[in-house]
Amino acid sequence: MKFAIVGAGAIGAYVGACLAAGGEEVALVARGPHLEAMQKQGVRVRLETGQTLTAHPYATDNPAEIGAVDVVFLTVKAQSLRAVSPSLAPLLGPETPVVAGQNGVPWWFFENWGGPLKDTHLKAVDPDGFLSATIPAQRVIGCVVYCSAVMVAPGVIEQTEGNRFAIGELHGARSERCRRIAHAFQKGGLKCVVRSRIRHDVWVKLIGNMAFNPISALTRANLEEILRDPDASALARAIMEEGHAVAHALGLELDISVDQRFNGAARVGPHKTSSLQDIEMGRSLETEAIAGAVVELADRLGVRIPQTKAVYTCARLLERQNLRHSDSRNS
Repeated sequence: MKFAIVGAGAIGAYVGACLAAGGEEVALVARGPHLEAMQKQGVRVRLETGQTLTAHPYATDNPAEIGAVDVVFLTVKAQSLRAVSPSLAPLLGPETPVVAGQNGVPWWFFENWGGPLKDTHLKAVDPDGFLSATIPAQRVIGCVVYCSAVMVAPGVIEQTEGNRFAIGELHGARSERCRRIAHAFQKGGLKCVVRSRIRHDVWVKLIGNMAFNPISALTRANLEEILRDPDASALARAIMEEGHAVAHALGLELDISVDQRFNGAARVGPHKTSSLQDIEMGRSLETEAIAGAVVELADRLGVRIPQTKAVYTCARLLERQNLRHSDSRNS
């Protein structure tokens, strides 16, 4: 199969290198020094095992150079989707699926949905339906990423935790295209399962993200430090419970409790959340997708989530300040 990885930063380059090592044809879409390094020396991935994986997939900043592919794997962050989505057109053949691997509540969440908010376009992630129009629901395969990686230098990725992915059709069927994609991932040494309830998987990850990501960005604390502090830990737990309450109002009965999700986070260790990494690098955050969307849904459904709202408000202000300071340093 021919894969195009769009937004081939840390996670995207890691996945692309693994797929290439497994025998798939891979093209990476990236930019800047990272792109230049991958074009010259390929992708080097330092694996958790201590081994180094080196692969030489095609790399470009112009999707038109790649042409139509069998699968697009979209690994840009949620806040960058609107800018990137129009550039996908050259990659899309008549049957090309788009595997969407963003954190938070995705733009496609209420497509093919039979719940109380059918066909809703959340203002926090897709206010005017632009993403839904640009990437139609029939192309979308939902994806939850359960791994972490950091770019330690241009073209050099360090896998810090996990190698697991879950994918699933929005209508819940275990399709042939999902099975083929999962098999390609598995050949490359990645774990990938096909799920019939991908929205549940999205929400299980979300309740951790909506708690730990904003708190870590606001405090500069890693996961271990948050959990070691009694008050910060209690705040994170309260936010996770609010996330469960919104899920229940949506009709999503999660198969994992707050305690189980909390204990799972405790096993990760001194992990820097993606939001903390973004703050440190002066980048925009996923605040709207992982918290703003939940606040919007809670307001629509009449669910009180005061802790989430308070942390979201502070994180949104922090993001504006962080970007302003970053712009002033670069001017």
